[in-house]
Amino acid sequence: MAIVPGSTERTPDPAPEHPAPHPVDHVPPVTKLLAGGFQHVAASYAGVVAPPLVVGAAIGLPPKEITFLVGAALFTAGIATLLQTIGFWKVGARLPFVNGVSFAGVAPMLAVADAQADRRDALPVVYGAVIVAGALGFLLAPYFCRLVRFFPPVVSGTVITLIGITLLPVSFGWIQGGRTDRPASLTDLGLAGATLVIVLLLRRLLRGFLQQIAILLGLVAGTLIAVPVGAVDLGPAAHAPLIGFPAPFHFGAPQFAVPAIVSMCVLMLVCMTESTADMLALGEIVGREADEEVIARGLRADTLGSAVGPLFNGFANSAFAQNIGLVALTRVRSRFVVATCGLMFLLLGLSPAFASLIAVVPRPVLGGAGIVLFGTVAASGVNVLLKAGLDKGDNILIAATSLGIGLIPVVSRTFYDNSAIPETLKIILDSGVSAGCLTAVVLNLAFNHLGARRSVRGD
Repeated sequence: MAIVPGSTERTPDPAPEHPAPHPVDHVPPVTKLLAGGFQHVAASYAGVVAPPLVVGAAIGLPPKEITFLVGAALFTAGIATLLQTIGFWKVGARLPFVNGVSFAGVAPMLAVADAQADRRDALPVVYGAVIVAGALGFLLAPYFCRLVRFFPPVVSGTVITLIGITLLPVSFGWIQGGRTDRPASLTDLGLAGATLVIVLLLRRLLRGFLQQIAILLGLVAGTLIAVPVGAVDLGPAAHAPLIGFPAPFHFGAPQFAVPAIVSMCVLMLVCMTESTADMLALGEIVGREADEEVIARGLRADTLGSAVGPLFNGFANSAFAQNIGLVALTRVRSRFVVATCGLMFLLLGLSPAFASLIAVVPRPVLGGAGIVLFGTVAASGVNVLLKAGLDKGDNILIAATSLGIGLIPVVSRTFYDNSAIPETLKIILDSGVSAGCLTAVVLNLAFNHLGARRSVRGD
């Protein structure tokens, strides 16, 4: 209460102002939601459609069915992204996360296909295994999240750095037009270099909202430059149907085979490990700590999206690290921007014609922008490592060894192609993030916990 001068009456104190929402919970204007959401779609589109393209071609599906599989992947990515960003009950981290088909699942899915008499019969077996693995992962989420205590800055910083470094070869492959068995052509190098320079110039010269969508503007400019040199293929867009719904169980009712279920359960644990690392990284970038509760909700969204995905002919989903770089670069932290991206994925899944328009962007153009995106993730990890104090104790040894182990499958994809190594173990080893993450956790325990206790007892 306040006293008015010259009076004994008291006037009510002004009502306290409502605290501003955290940037993660801020709802931007519609124009910014649409532009920002489309930018996330452009950044993650290739990652979403790559697994169904690879699996569909490998099991011998005709082009029409592969197109259907791509639409299903986009539709289920939209569902999973909305679960993660908006959520309900105890599902969803409520962070600006894009969820999509995990590329780590390609190898075990192809292994399941190899075990079938006819590879074209593999999808029902894969879908049955993903449903079981997703359901078990959902039940494990509140227990798995407790592993966050094993992710101090020296571990999380190492993992974030690995995420960026392991993604960079993806952008290099895009620059090569998706054919990593041959050198990049001068045209591909020119398009990638031009896109990279344009993105950097836009980030340097623009301000405000236009600066935030510099990646999107760079992709548009790079695509326009690619038109005169004949690098833009409009064929897929010309023949794609306008409307197409991913009918449930299009490839047949799910089948439940024990070997496939075991393989997919191992994959689910790998995806949960990577998603935990991604949530820690994004929490650091957006300024909202990813504690046990947040990680548990995020893992429930991942695993529920994976369990529901096969209903609409989708595969196992996990958090997409590509978009962490976009959030770090644009500093747009609103989860509603990414929720808009999820809605766009849903619509793209319902309209193959519009989905194919995104595919018009040449891969070298994506690669040029990808260098900035993925390099930003790696630089964010280095920043966390600096905060951890590499000069303290054996932190530099932990980081160095873990980075080395994590980079093995990045440098050599055939390093673990030994018949003596079990397939389930290969799933972990072939994921640089998972292998490096587990190495960092074990070494941190050995050097910063077990060793410290022995030292105390020895004093």
